[in-house]
Amino acid sequence: MDSSELRTKFLSFFEKNGHKIVPSSSLLPADSSVLFTTAGMQQFKPYYLGETSPYGNNVASCQKCVRTSDIEEVGDERHLTFFEMLGNFSFGGYFKEEAIKLAHEFVVKELKLEIDYVTIFSPEKVVDDDWRKGVPEDKESFEIWKKLGIPEEKIRKEGVDNFWGPTGDEGPCGPTTEIYVNGIEIWNIVFNEFFCDKTKKLEKLNQAGVDTGMGLERLAMVTQKVPTVFETDLFEPLIKKIGELSGKKYSDNQKDFRVIADHVKTLSFLIAEGVEPYKKASGSVLTRLIKKSIETGWIIGLNEEDINSLVPLIKDIYKDIYFEDKEADRIVEVAKPEEDKMLMRIVTGASDTTTAMSEQNYDPYNWYSTSGVPYRIIEEEWYKKHRNLKEFKQKFEEGRKKHQELSRTASAGMFKGGLADNSEQTTKLHTAAHLMLAGLRKVLGDGVFQKGSNITAERLRFDFSHKEKMSSGQIKDVENFVNGIIEKDLPVFVEEMPLEKAKEINAMGVFESKYGENVKVYFIGKDDENVSKEICGGPHVERTGILGKFHIQKEESSSAGVRRIKAVLE
Repeated sequence: MDSSELRTKFLSFFEKNGHKIVPSSSLLPADSSVLFTTAGMQQFKPYYLGETSPYGNNVASCQKCVRTSDIEEVGDERHLTFFEMLGNFSFGGYFKEEAIKLAHEFVVKELKLEIDYVTIFSPEKVVDDDWRKGVPEDKESFEIWKKLGIPEEKIRKEGVDNFWGPTGDEGPCGPTTEIYVNGIEIWNIVFNEFFCDKTKKLEKLNQAGVDTGMGLERLAMVTQKVPTVFETDLFEPLIKKIGELSGKKYSDNQKDFRVIADHVKTLSFLIAEGVEPYKKASGSVLTRLIKKSIETGWIIGLNEEDINSLVPLIKDIYKDIYFEDKEADRIVEVAKPEEDKMLMRIVTGASDTTTAMSEQNYDPYNWYSTSGVPYRIIEEEWYKKHRNLKEFKQKFEEGRKKHQELSRTASAGMFKGGLADNSEQTTKLHTAAHLMLAGLRKVLGDGVFQKGSNITAERLRFDFSHKEKMSSGQIKDVENFVNGIIEKDLPVFVEEMPLEKAKEINAMGVFESKYGENVKVYFIGKDDENVSKEICGGPHVERTGILGKFHIQKEESSSAGVRRIKAVLE
């Protein structure tokens, strides 16, 4: 079955079984705690919490989704940024037994697939300090699968991988049971029994619900009996066209072909939804996809016209479902200016890299971290000149280690600025540090002050005054504050003023530092939207919207009365 048949077959099956078919919602959700729609249940979230559904208690949909958390993994056999999620949902209409029976019937009888095994949730597989440890084992699902003929040895007990949600900061969540075919998880059935708040406290919902998700791309891979999603009819026309345009073989350039196909598809859907480069956090993601598409295309010999020629093929793959003819033209129109800038940057960067290589003591890592030239371009230019990537990787790693040693020296307080370089990503993270400090003071109080920082192109490390370990809820509140300001796309601007005036307006600063009589104060947001003002030497971005998604990876003790945060931009 091709993907269109699978989509129709799924929706028809659930319509026959008493479900209202609901169209896909926008990729830009009403839920402000998430950047994009990442699951089918998001548009139905209120109905799990007691709000009356206008569609009835049982619904099904095929939902457009974008997930950026695994964006760097795209190119392997299974990660995608855009995908479609088939799902059936019940808001108090039915629960575990009917949900499992319906899924079993569709997989075994409708698709005639053989189930390898299924999984259920068990707290035995959860570490002691995890917030899901107190959830009881899903013995009911175990017994239902047994009655359907699944042998006990094929009903596996798993931990947190079999507990789903909440989507966003808080919301409905619960244990799951998953179906595996050909060793691949194709269907995740979530039993929403709990409400999880921002502190990860669980309370029983008044009305239990069902939320299921089955990726159309994975299902197509299984039914079409191909090794990866990129060989299905949802990608095969794109892969074939990339090969024709580049003159390269897919088998020799799998990762690059896959990245281009995935990213051009995703950026097409985002632009069709009205997203524009750089505008808000969603626009920052779009810009990143455009840049990566052009960069990867350049590596295998594609120009921007080649990249744009894939858009009509995407429209054809999803004909009569998502795109109209006029949208394909608009997608190219919106993407082209950013593509032009990226291509010019690549061409200039490649030329500058070639020149830099001729200099004595050329350090490829230092060049990468300071020039703003993408790694793949530097690597490609080295290969063109030396035909030896082993030597390049060795020199690059030597430079990285030297850089890390410098960072360690910096974190010990050897220099106050804390910036490893002035690259684009370091500049973004430096600006994010300003927002994070404002967020920390909002969440933890005015007793928070910066005590040091070390910022590289990879991550932000920030020390601040605070006596206690932050709770998971406080960490999430700071993340939400920063991402909220990013989403508002506020301006960042600088004013030079006497130090005393900076103190009068309560500009933040590391006042044990020796400032001159005049200082630069960087403001984020104007007038009533002003969220940060700090004495700083720069560099900073011009608007918060280009920063991307802010994420705190770790919060720990640095020294007595000082905490340390490690954070990234995704």
